[in-house]
Amino acid sequence: MSGEAIIEVRDLGNRFGAQVVHEHLNLDLYRGEVLGVVGGSGTGKSVLLRSIVGLREPSAGRITVFGEDLLSLSGERRSLLERRFGVLYQRGALFSSLTVLENIALPLIEHAKLSREAAERLARVKVALVGLPSNAGDKYPTELSGGMVKRAALARALALEPDILFLDEPTAGLDPIGAAAFDQLIGTLRDALGLSVFLVTHDLDTLYSLCDRVAVLARKQVLVADRLDVVADTDDAWIREYFHGPRGRAATQAATGVPGSS
Repeated sequence: MSGEAIIEVRDLGNRFGAQVVHEHLNLDLYRGEVLGVVGGSGTGKSVLLRSIVGLREPSAGRITVFGEDLLSLSGERRSLLERRFGVLYQRGALFSSLTVLENIALPLIEHAKLSREAAERLARVKVALVGLPSNAGDKYPTELSGGMVKRAALARALALEPDILFLDEPTAGLDPIGAAAFDQLIGTLRDALGLSVFLVTHDLDTLYSLCDRVAVLARKQVLVADRLDVVADTDDAWIREYFHGPRGRAATQAATGVPGSS
């Protein structure tokens, strides 16, 4: 991980009518890091992700990606920049009427302008990259297990060889063994492909096993963003309950072999 911030969020505001979700929110993502974003219900973790990837127009603030102001770019330039993003949504968001190969090939056909044959050939490489069996590419999403759907959606997110991978609750719905395997896969891909990862999660095991830094959303802002040990020691009631409650202590012990403190 370098000290270069490739995403800079400054004074971000998001509101839904009279409800203010974010106000003067600041956050950086550094090149090569896995940044975990956590917070209680209603703190706008997914709203923040959607603002950065261009799916939601914030009400205030600035988002700079690779030195470019995302919100002031022309449509064409913004589209080119967003091609450097890969996004894995919580439920996969695969098209149920398309096979796995067709789902992965779609962005290659639409954005990279590859022929269907070339796109599906490259899609098979992505299927293998995420650890799916070769015959998974010919199946429909409804024929896959939850863990395989996550991997298929990850393969699609990697189709255009992005620089930044956005993950929204990637281990939600997975059993502990499947979740641990998925975390290990993300770490391996980060190292092999030189990815930077923006990860929204509730999963404490993911934070301990995968994340270089953790950002906590609270009171409409980023309360703290730092190494996990620093964040866990922050004097805040929600952080104490999250990191030092029963599940937090269990995750600490699993990650370090040392019982967590109360």
